[in-house]
Amino acid sequence: MAAGKHVAVLMGGWSSERPVSLASGKACADGLEAAGYQVTRVDVGRDVADVLANLKPDVVFNALHGPFGEDGCVQGILEVLGIPYTHSGVMASALAMNKEKAKAVAAAAGVPVAEHRIVGRDAVSKSHVLPPPYVVKPIAEGSSFGVIIVAKDQPCPPQSLDGEGWGFGDDVMVEHYVAGRELTCAVMGTEALGVTEILPTGPGFYDYDAKYVAGGSRHIVPAPLKDFVYQNIRKLALEAHRAIGCRGISRSDFRFDEDGTGELVWLEVNTQPGMTPTSLVPELAAHAGIGFSELMTWMVEDASCRR
Repeated sequence: MAAGKHVAVLMGGWSSERPVSLASGKACADGLEAAGYQVTRVDVGRDVADVLANLKPDVVFNALHGPFGEDGCVQGILEVLGIPYTHSGVMASALAMNKEKAKAVAAAAGVPVAEHRIVGRDAVSKSHVLPPPYVVKPIAEGSSFGVIIVAKDQPCPPQSLDGEGWGFGDDVMVEHYVAGRELTCAVMGTEALGVTEILPTGPGFYDYDAKYVAGGSRHIVPAPLKDFVYQNIRKLALEAHRAIGCRGISRSDFRFDEDGTGELVWLEVNTQPGMTPTSLVPELAAHAGIGFSELMTWMVEDASCRR
């Protein structure tokens, strides 16, 4: 399969997730080379269409993260160029990147989601728009950029939303905070893989550092859950993947208030999960007996247009 196939690995870009994308892209490119593919590493700029038109790869492996890379934009360019690519297509990528719309589609498919409101950030900085505790998050960012948790006893809303340093849009999602366990489940094609429990090693939540800094979190694979809960999470991850129209690999995140209300909610689906040395999907694939190069090979051979 790999013999003679030329794969361009897109990485970098200009979103706030550029460092993560560079790390993912390097790992993926190394894995593809180990599997026998001819690999060109492309640090993506705004001339990416011209670069790819000149390279003429057989397949594009999309290792970009954040706006432009996983919101349908670069997927549209690849459709115009007619180059098969990995992960989700234009519509699913755009939908999954918008947390409000993705939650609406998932909820319509029977996937439980947390109560939320979309509010202007200036209003959120002036008064509590939901009873604390709640979470404030950008509508279309990844890697926990801009996420703020407002504690139950916090007397005032997050003032930082009103500052000039906020760069994540004028509207935000204010979401009911679900206490408990942080869980994630990957989907590969038409099959849900296992469930991982994520335990941040620091005092905070599963933020950027917990995700990407070595030692920032502990991953328990498989998550120690009652079997019916474990299988339900796998079922819900697959239902969200299908409802949103994802292709290839996706990863859904959940919160489970096991010791309180028993509430289990789906938070979001990531259509371009990280592939760094600390990333969750390669761990879940390994637990299912799929090595990293084998995972990369599957994704390249699954690539297509009109996804």
